[in-house]
Amino acid sequence: MSDLRIRAATPDDLDTVLAFWKTAAEGTSISDDRAGVERLVERDAEALILAERDGELVGTVIAGFDGWRCHLYRLAVRPDQRRRGVGTALLAAAEERFVRLGGRRGDAMVLTDNERAHHAWRAAGYAPEEHWRRWVKPLG
Repeated sequence: MSDLRIRAATPDDLDTVLAFWKTAAEGTSISDDRAGVERLVERDAEALILAERDGELVGTVIAGFDGWRCHLYRLAVRPDQRRRGVGTALLAAAEERFVRLGGRRGDAMVLTDNERAHHAWRAAGYAPEEHWRRWVKPLG
């Protein structure tokens, strides 16, 4: 896995990331546009973490920290790179970031019907909290 490079995204990466999510991520988000991802990177330059192999994007995770809680979003690995340590390396980088910032517990947004993701998250030591439910309201 020494050929895997983990780094923070830059503004130059955003179009590539958006295209990547269309093929590697499950589902879509209201923030899956250039303006949304650009705001993320401008606000927190280390939040969007990329994995590259041979100069190509093979994985992403958003490791957002609001000063109180650690939130994980958009863990996505290119289908032909799955089960090769990419997700593990991305989560390790995210968790290291959280610890460095003083975070105590990470939580992840995982689609209810994405069974493949459930297995990956459990293997990484995460578990669902069934007594919580996400409530949302579109703004704007």
